[in-house]
Amino acid sequence: MEIEFLGTGAGVPAKQRNVTSIALKLLDERNSIWLFDCGEGTQMQILKTSIRPRKIEKIFITHLHGDHIFGLPGLLSSRSFQGGSEPLTIYGPVGIQHFVKSALKVSGSRLAYPIHFVEVKAAGILFQDQQFTVYAAELDHGIQSFGYRVVEAPHVGELQVVKLKALGVPAGPLYGKLKKGETVTLADGTLLQGKDFIGGARPGRIVAIFGDTRPTTASLDLARNADVMVHESTFGTGEEQMAKNYFHSTNTQAAQIARQAHVKKLLLTHISARYLAQDVQVLERDAQKIFPATKVVKDFDRILIPLKESEDER
Repeated sequence: MEIEFLGTGAGVPAKQRNVTSIALKLLDERNSIWLFDCGEGTQMQILKTSIRPRKIEKIFITHLHGDHIFGLPGLLSSRSFQGGSEPLTIYGPVGIQHFVKSALKVSGSRLAYPIHFVEVKAAGILFQDQQFTVYAAELDHGIQSFGYRVVEAPHVGELQVVKLKALGVPAGPLYGKLKKGETVTLADGTLLQGKDFIGGARPGRIVAIFGDTRPTTASLDLARNADVMVHESTFGTGEEQMAKNYFHSTNTQAAQIARQAHVKKLLLTHISARYLAQDVQVLERDAQKIFPATKVVKDFDRILIPLKESEDER
């Protein structure tokens, strides 16, 4: 599991930062990529990465401001031209379906794959399968804006090969059966229970990705115990009133949420173009005073989210 930032700017594209788009790369987990927001130029940013548009399985839109959705029509069309044939699901506030269908209709675009729309109207579970559950939480941004919490199911424990070898169990099909929890009989009649040779389960990872928002009580539930929290930082320290007026957050407000929610890492994005290199360093340092594990990300930063340790490994 890895997050790659395709755009980390706010409002309009800048020389060093494109507008918002985040790729949650689940290639090892399900051979797919989930995209969070799709600002103008996202497909051009993708060309500078190893991401293949046909691998994009889901797109989660946080809200309908242009810097978060204007890249959708182009990306969807390019995905079709580049061999994408698998269905794609788009999640987002009411209106996202109308926007996408209108853009494709007016431009005469035809896709080689079906799009399914899930319009988000309230907080709750949006998607769930054996691997992942995705929750939505409504934020505070003047227009309807959501954050998404991605929760991975626990990983089955590893087969304790060293323990089996010590018992003289030969590698091969027996290992596979024990891994499935089955009971096997050795040549000397010894019975082995699979559950006795499986290590502790590894907890699943949690990623919280926020849309644009003022600080809100929903933020804590969205971010609670997350391995990674991605939050906007449109304004800096001392600009709390301006942030409130424009329905945004400051770097230190995001850091306070991260601390209260007991997250492991805070990634600040949605950086205004008025912040130059030295200003960005100040944004990061000020936030780190409240929550040390803070990083202000830039375009094309890649953040690996490693598996957690099992109880046996602690």
